[in-house]
Amino acid sequence: MFGQAILFGTIVGFALGLTGGGGGVFAVPLLVYGLGIGPREAVGTSLAAVGGTALSGAVPRLIRREVELRTGLLFAIAGMIGAPLGSYLSTLIPESLLLLLFACVMFVVAQRMWAKATKPTAATGTCVTEGQPSKDRSACQRDEDGRLRLTSRCARLLVAVGLATGVLSGLFGVGGGFVIVPALVLFSGMAMHLAVATSLFVIVLISISGITSHLIAGNNISVQTTLLFMLGGFVGMGIGGVVAKQLKGPTLQKVFAIAVVLVACFVIFKSVAL
Repeated sequence: MFGQAILFGTIVGFALGLTGGGGGVFAVPLLVYGLGIGPREAVGTSLAAVGGTALSGAVPRLIRREVELRTGLLFAIAGMIGAPLGSYLSTLIPESLLLLLFACVMFVVAQRMWAKATKPTAATGTCVTEGQPSKDRSACQRDEDGRLRLTSRCARLLVAVGLATGVLSGLFGVGGGFVIVPALVLFSGMAMHLAVATSLFVIVLISISGITSHLIAGNNISVQTTLLFMLGGFVGMGIGGVVAKQLKGPTLQKVFAIAVVLVACFVIFKSVAL
């Protein structure tokens, strides 16, 4: 079991290092079907393991100034507010329907990311000129150096998207990385590699909130499994980070989209099998 936990943690860490998300999506099925842990305990263990692993990847990226702090904090704070609401809504929807809705969301995300990778100039996020029609202006703009111009309109958009991301995270029981990365790219015009780094930062904060809520509710977290998962996650994070640097932005986006589709297909298969 020790070897399996480390191996599964490596897989989760690799997903986090490569794409900045997806760890929670992979962690819970691996814990439940691979290690035989109960679903409730698996959720808490996943939050702790993914959060700790994401922290190991976020810290060096923070030091290298690859994280957009303002954008990340807006997302994280809004997400931490939306997650409890999503958790409540999940109690009102049948589990099988939740899984199918989750898969549909993932297919939409994958399609948007693939389209952006195929046509990278479609939404560069750079600042428009004064002569362009107002209908071509997006809420969030970037200057010639790629810095985000955080206007009140842009801040409202990011908070709204972050809130929706938190609701989706709480609703579907995942960390939100699969939503955070494409949201950062599509709505703020952030480069893919920066979005991966910022997503790790956001995941850490949301995980802290999730773990706290989990413990307050009286649920258990397997300390031993969490530490083994994190140990493997550290290794996988390093490998994923190295691989990500070797891939160009559009290529990484396509890899991300394919991974999302594969997980969505797995979710549909499991929901139908139930």
